[in-house]
Amino acid sequence: MSIRPASIGIRPTSTMFAALYGELTLHPWRDPVTAESDAYSLFYARSAALGWLADSRENGVGGTWGMNDAGQDLVSGSQPPRAAWFQVSIDSIPVGRPLPVQAFLACADDVVERIGTLRLQAVQVLLPVESLNASAGAPLHPDAVGTLVGEIGWFVDCNPHLSTSVRVTLDSGQDSSIRSVAPAMFQRMQEIRQDVFVCDSFSLKDDDAVVLQPAITDSPLWLGSAQHHATFHGTLVEWSLDALGWLAAFLSSVSSEHGVSTPLVLSVNRSEGSVSSGN
Repeated sequence: MSIRPASIGIRPTSTMFAALYGELTLHPWRDPVTAESDAYSLFYARSAALGWLADSRENGVGGTWGMNDAGQDLVSGSQPPRAAWFQVSIDSIPVGRPLPVQAFLACADDVVERIGTLRLQAVQVLLPVESLNASAGAPLHPDAVGTLVGEIGWFVDCNPHLSTSVRVTLDSGQDSSIRSVAPAMFQRMQEIRQDVFVCDSFSLKDDDAVVLQPAITDSPLWLGSAQHHATFHGTLVEWSLDALGWLAAFLSSVSSEHGVSTPLVLSVNRSEGSVSSGN
């Protein structure tokens, strides 16, 4: 049986949500009906063990996020199927720090590995970009990009054969800001020296966007539903939730630099093709 603490962490200020898509094969020893734990309790425990979960007994002090909810979707009509999802609330981000998406997806990865084996096909993340500009005493655009680039040493020795072409869509919902800043974001990414994600091109075409179902449509979480988007094509150092977490934090920081101050929905899948920049 799942154990859900009466208090779910810090007071919600912004929401970070992640959905993992792909075929999830449960471990043969794990019965989803009789299992002692589920996605929620496992994510809660893992976040607490690694120090990411805010301690409600200390009024939310000592962590980065408060637990909201999580779940598994073992039966789904979507293609690719949604295997699991996780939702947390976060307070304002310290000056110069990016959104903690890499840690968030790392915890999600640990939870899924405990449940079964996931053949990851796509990821969707709700990015509370507004939190990057909401820190007390923070300048308008903290140098979160510089922080991320300074922390890429973990990816230096990745197997070069694991690099993969990806298609990344950022959607700002009813707000058109992401379409307006996409050209400048692309130019900025060309100037940054890093090889975790090498962006080759971008597109504003509707038929180029990554579309995943079920979609995030909850208007209290963002200015949805999906309407305005930009899609970036490039090469990711490896197809892993670790690298995808860095990518999500990187793109949210670059978008914040260029004036985006609304939550964004990021959707990523593998892509063998590319498009001409600006098309």
